[in-house]
Amino acid sequence: MTRNNESFSCDRRSFFRAATAAAIGATVGAGFNASTQAQDAPAKSGARRGNLISASSYCYWHFDQDVSAPMDQCLRKTAELGFDAFEVLEQQLDRTDTAYYHELRREAFLCGIPLCCMSTHQTFVRPSADERKRNVEKTKRSIDVANEMGIPTLRVNTGRWDSWGSFDALMEHRGIEKPLEGYTDDDAFGWCIAAFEELVPYAESRGVMLCLENHWGMARTAAGMIRILDAVDSPWLGCMVDTGNFLDDTMEQIEALMPRANFVQAKTYFGGGVWYELPLDYVEIGELFRKYNYRGYVSLEFEGREDPDTAVPKSLALLRENLYF
Repeated sequence: MTRNNESFSCDRRSFFRAATAAAIGATVGAGFNASTQAQDAPAKSGARRGNLISASSYCYWHFDQDVSAPMDQCLRKTAELGFDAFEVLEQQLDRTDTAYYHELRREAFLCGIPLCCMSTHQTFVRPSADERKRNVEKTKRSIDVANEMGIPTLRVNTGRWDSWGSFDALMEHRGIEKPLEGYTDDDAFGWCIAAFEELVPYAESRGVMLCLENHWGMARTAAGMIRILDAVDSPWLGCMVDTGNFLDDTMEQIEALMPRANFVQAKTYFGGGVWYELPLDYVEIGELFRKYNYRGYVSLEFEGREDPDTAVPKSLALLRENLYF
C-alpha cells in the first residue's frame, strides 16, 4: 500500500487521538465526559478496565459501494480514532488476492491494532443440496482468507428463506419470513446444523473460530441461535450477539445469549436509523456485560444517517463510557 499526503498516518496517532478527544468533548457533551468512578480511577494493577472496542469497516459503507471508503483507509481511520481493533466486512474488500490480504495484515500491525474479526455472508436455508454445498465451499474460502489475514474469528450466518425478495421488504416485515412452499423451519434448521457440522473441523484446522450471529433467518431469535449452537456443540462455533438485530423483546433476547457470547457487535444510530432504530440502552447493556462477566471484543457497527466522521467518534465515546469491568 502506498501512503500519500491525503491518507491517515499511523505515526501521527497521538495527535489525532488528542484532536478526537477534544472533538468528542465538544460534540458529545457533558454526558460522555462524566465517567463513573470505576472508569476515572486508574487501575492499580495496570490492567485494562473495559472491553476492547473495535470498529467494523461497515461503519463507512452501509452496503452502498458509491460511498465506500477503501479498506486500508477505514483501517487507518479506526486506528487514529483510538479504537482497540478492527473488523473487516469481507464484502467490502477491494481485492481478492493473497498479496492484498497480506498488505492489510501488515498495515494493521503498523497501525498497532489487531484485525479481530471478519464478517461474511452465506446461506444454508436452501432446499437445493447443491446450493447449500456451494455456500459451504464459499465459507471455507472465507475461512482461508481470515487465516491469511491473521484474523481469529469469522462471523457466519444461517441465511434466510428470501421469501420476501428484498432486504427492504424483509425489514418491512420485521425480519419475519414464511418458509418456502413445501418446507418448514425445521427443515432449514437441519440444513444449517449439517452445514456448520461440516465447517467446524475445517475452521479448527485453520485456527479460525466461527461465530454465529443473530442475523435474521434461523438465527433471528435467541431461541433459534441456541438451538443451532446446542446441536453443533463445538468450541469452534461460538455465539456473536448483535445488539441491533433483535427487533422484539430486545433486552430479554440479548440477555438470553450473553452467557454464551464470544463476540458482540454494537449498533448505534446517530442521525436516525437507515432501516429502523432501536432504543438501545448501553448503560443496561454494560450491566449485562458485568453480570455475565463478558470481557471479549465489542465491534461498533454504526448504522445511522449522520456522517460517519462525526458519528463514529461519538459512538466510541458511548461504548467506552458504559462497557467497563
